[in-house]
Formats: sequence, structure tokens, C-alpha cells
Amino acid sequence: MSKEGVPQNDQQATEDIQEQVLNRINKLEDLSEQGKNPFWETTAKQTHHSQEIIDNLAELEGQKVSVAGRIMAKRGMGKVSFVDLADRQGRIQIFTKIDALEDSDYKDWQNLDIGDIVEVEGTIFTTQRGEVSVRNQGYRLLSKCLRPLPEKFHGLTDTDTRYRKRYLDLIVNPEIKEVFEKRSKIISTIRHELEKLDFIEVETPLLNQIAGGAAARPFITHHNTLDLDLFLRISPELYLKRLIVGGFERVYEIGRNFRNEGMSTKHNPEFTMLELYQAYTDYHGMMEISEHLISTACLAVNDTLKIVYDELEIDLTPPFARMSMIEAIKKFTSVDFDQIDTDEEALAVAKENGLLEQAAGMVRGEIINLFFEELCEDKLVQPTFIYDYPIEVSPLAKKKKSDQRLTERFEIFINGSEYGNAYSELNDPRDQAERFQDQLEKRKEGDEEASLPDQDFVEALEYAMPPTGGLGIGIDRLVMLLTNSTTIRDVLLFPTMKPLGGQSPENGASEGE
Repeated sequence: MSKEGVPQNDQQATEDIQEQVLNRINKLEDLSEQGKNPFWETTAKQTHHSQEIIDNLAELEGQKVSVAGRIMAKRGMGKVSFVDLADRQGRIQIFTKIDALEDSDYKDWQNLDIGDIVEVEGTIFTTQRGEVSVRNQGYRLLSKCLRPLPEKFHGLTDTDTRYRKRYLDLIVNPEIKEVFEKRSKIISTIRHELEKLDFIEVETPLLNQIAGGAAARPFITHHNTLDLDLFLRISPELYLKRLIVGGFERVYEIGRNFRNEGMSTKHNPEFTMLELYQAYTDYHGMMEISEHLISTACLAVNDTLKIVYDELEIDLTPPFARMSMIEAIKKFTSVDFDQIDTDEEALAVAKENGLLEQAAGMVRGEIINLFFEELCEDKLVQPTFIYDYPIEVSPLAKKKKSDQRLTERFEIFINGSEYGNAYSELNDPRDQAERFQDQLEKRKEGDEEASLPDQDFVEALEYAMPPTGGLGIGIDRLVMLLTNSTTIRDVLLFPTMKPLGGQSPENGASEGE
């Protein structure tokens, strides 16, 4: 250890970086004194990109082009040098010969650093080794990189640093861009398919006076002018259903939700959801839309409906399997809740199956849901709709006619995880008011995730909402599935991270950086 308490190898690495930064700043100052400050440049000529040149070599060979990008590697220090230039499509080699440039320009070219951004003009040719290259006939330094990139042989492999400094991750690990390109394509495909089905995209408030539409702990903020506490939305559901009352028949929103809950490989405090509502249909109609959207998005980015996720082959070919929650429990545990009518009987069965502690204080419907979550959920590898949820865990879903202890609700399960949630929406304002009251009682008993009553929404239902199907699909989890990413942080450009050191609004950057 050094006398400052920093490991010697870490201290040496820090000193090396500081020296390199100082060297790069000195180069920038020298350029500025010569009137060549790169930060004065405002535009660049970019006639072609790297892969475009490689793919069209027969047509472009011998032609003059202009390319722009970041220097990622340098070779050669004599009269000939080679640079790998990275742009949005990939990399292309820049071949530079001393007699092709003015002496001062060639010296400045040799003095460039890895990470600098340049524009290069020149002709396309193929080297004796078969490398497609641009023969440098003129260049401009567009931006000076003042910090060294991670060393080339090991790159940026620390996942914590990759998530905190995604810009650096994108520079040195360009293959991860594919995940985010696929994410964009998945979202655009969903939008396109919904537009074909005559859905209208709308926007609803992110700041809510009541955190409704889901069971979750909200984030709280404050509006100074109104002197009013507000919640970041946990779901747009109640606003979207107001639009169905108002006469829109098919609406959807793709946007951020915020939940003040635990974090895991599948959970981030802010996440992206698709929510849609369609009048004059039910949860069966939502099943059809769900499997259509998921399978179409899969085809768009993978060209197949059979994908590998976490070493398991998953077939997303519609139709997906369908089981009621009670059927699933019977299949995987042999317990038949159709034969269990009372809370006492349900509690006794929970005890027999090792769930007594978790089931304490629960009623029959809650115990049914507990059985499914604890003993069945992880067994659903292939896409499966689990439907007919107990009313106790479904405060916004319509009761099932044949058994009013259940609701017309389903969730989509793939590889043991939930990917979507849907209802035949509750449109009876009296029933909705009663369920809000039940949720309020749970909240008073200490359940911070219980839904808050929304009297304005009840009033909206009193103006009559048609029979409606509603659906929510987690976009982040869907992207994880379709890109074989095992953690949500791999599909979020900027995931929420715990601060390093003593970061606070007052001290700005954290001590650990």
C-alpha cells in the first residue's frame, strides 16, 4: 500500500492517466497557439460510412470520399502510418503516406491520439493484404480526446463502470450498440403494428396527484408554486381509461413509469411500459394482441420465432399456451383450489406445502396467488397465459361471471418471468368504489403498495365506459428476452446506479470517480 492508503498498482495507474491527460492538454494548447483549435470546428463532410464503403467496394474503389469518426488504433511511425477509424457502422482503415500531406500536416497527423475525432478525405483502395482503406489526402481534427480510452487489449470489462459511463462503453465495446438498435426496432415495430390495428398513441401525465393504476410504492415530489405534493406515475392506466370513457376506442402509450421499489436484474426504479386499451373487447382479445405484438417484434429483430435465452430455446410462435391460475397450481402441486372454499382450508393447505409463514393473515384468494408465485411461476418456460386471478390481487379487473371470487385477468409468463398483464377492465363504478375502499383499508393496515382511491376516476366511470380490454407489456423485459440479455441494466442506456463515495447535490461528482 502507498502512504495515502491507495493500492500501489491503482496509484500508479492513476498517475499514468494523469500524465496522459496532461500530455493531451499540452498538445491541444500547441494546436490552439497555431490557430488550429479543433473545438472551433462546427461541421464535417461525411459522404460515406465504413460498412457502406466495404459493401460497395467494386463501385467505390478509386473514388474520392470523405469519412468522419474516432481514431481507435494507430500503427506505423515512419513515412507510412495506419489508423483504424470508427463511425456508426463499424471501422475502416486510413492509410497515410508522408508525401501525400504537407510536412506539418503529416507531423500533426502522427501526433494525434487514440480517441481523437477526425474528418478524412481520400480515395478508396485495397492494400496488398486485402484491407479496404481510405488513402489520406487531407484531414481535419474535429475534436480532441483529452482522456485516454481503456487500454486496447482488455477494453472496458468492469460492468459497474460500463453502466455508469455508458458513453465510454459504447466507444470501446461497439457490439453493445446492437442491443440498443434492436430495442429501438422493437419499439418501432410495436408502434407500427398498433397503428395497423387503428390504435392512437397518446400521452398522459407523469406527475399525478394520486398514484393509481397499480400496486406499488411511488416516488414523491413537490410543486413549489402550487405547494402540492405530487407522485411520479406508477402507471398511466386510469388516465387511458378516462379516454375510453371520452370516446376513444383504441389508445396506447409507450412511456416511463416510476416505482420506489427494490432493484434486481429484472427491476429498475424507472422503466418503460406499453399500455393499451380497446373498447368492446375483453381479456381474450388482449391475449391475441399480446402474442401478435411479441411474435412480430421477435421476427423484426431475430428473423425467427425460436430464440435462445439464457441457454434455453423458447418458441414464440402463436398461439401461446393458456392455463387458469387454479389449473396451473393443480398441474404443478396437485392442490385443487376448486375444492377449497374457505380461508381456513386454504391456510391449512398452505401449511402442508411449507407456506404457512408467508400465508399468515391472508385470505383464500391471496393464498391462491401465493401458491402460484412460490410454486408454479418458475416452471413456465415456454410462453403461457395464466388467467383468472383472484379478486383480492386484481382491484381493477372485471369479476368472472361464473365465479365472482375470480377476475378476468391474465399475465404472460416466459422463462419463469412475467412479461405482461391484462384485464377485462372493471367498468362498474359502484364495484370500483368498493374495491378502492378495500385497498384503502389495506393501506391503513400498513400495505404501502395498496392502490390509492381515485374518486375522479370513479366519477368518470359513472358516465359509462364500454366493455374494454386493457394490456400492459414491460418493454425492458421484452428487450431482454429478444436480445438474450440477462440483466435489465444491459438494455437500459442509463440504468439507475448507487452513487460512488460521497456523491450529493452539493459536492457534485462522487469521491470514488
